[in-house]
Amino acid sequence: MKKIFVSLSVAMALVLSVFAAGVMADSHTAKVRVVHASPDAPAVDVYVNGDLTLEDVPFKADSGYLDVPAGAHNVEVFAAGSEYAEGEAVLQADLSVEAGKAYTVAAANTLDSLEFVVAEDSMSVTEGKTKIRVGHLSPDAPAVDVGIIGGDAVFSGAEFPGITDYAELDAGTYDLEIRLPDGTQVLPLEATELKADTVYSVFAINTADQLEVLALVDYEMAASPNGMPTTGLGTPEQSQMNWVLAAGALALIAGSGVVLRRRFQN
Repeated sequence: MKKIFVSLSVAMALVLSVFAAGVMADSHTAKVRVVHASPDAPAVDVYVNGDLTLEDVPFKADSGYLDVPAGAHNVEVFAAGSEYAEGEAVLQADLSVEAGKAYTVAAANTLDSLEFVVAEDSMSVTEGKTKIRVGHLSPDAPAVDVGIIGGDAVFSGAEFPGITDYAELDAGTYDLEIRLPDGTQVLPLEATELKADTVYSVFAINTADQLEVLALVDYEMAASPNGMPTTGLGTPEQSQMNWVLAAGALALIAGSGVVLRRRFQN
């Protein structure tokens, strides 16, 4: 885990340097956030447009939102420490992002079936409300419901690998749980604070016997110094969720709706 623990600002600078030649002429950008959610995959090195961007990216790392030029980019992923060789990446694709949109790209599934799961993120919420969605990224866990402990389900039948639509709720503190459709509790999420004017993504990660929750803020209608809304990660102190936040960033770029599969080679 050598260079993954650099500051996010350094990671962003590396990303921007990759796109500097020619691509930056396009002033329109998208926001991209990447999550390493494959429990048995090794740390990886990421190349964008042929340039090494980040090294030793571990399981549970998320990037926060990176501003990325709109358009297509070549992304190649290698096992950490591997020598770069064109055409030998464990994952490779020409992927695109659309200006003005935000995306989450999750590297999911087990090592022998690694895939990217991509979803478009919401950057809006009704004033005074909260919005939440669930991603099922635990490769061996069955379909689950997420709802009030002993009460109604907010999300039903979430299956791997998938990310639900958003549900808009009243802001407040909820005693939630992940449970099987028969009501058996899998993981309690008690005292979960869902703030007003905020959008959340909650991802179930790791294997079924070690299930964890990675909770990220997609959007927060908080005024920045220039009066514009801000987006990005919240802090653990802002919620009683079982936050699993790890420092570092991946510079993967992905287009909406794309799912890619390719096996790591021995």
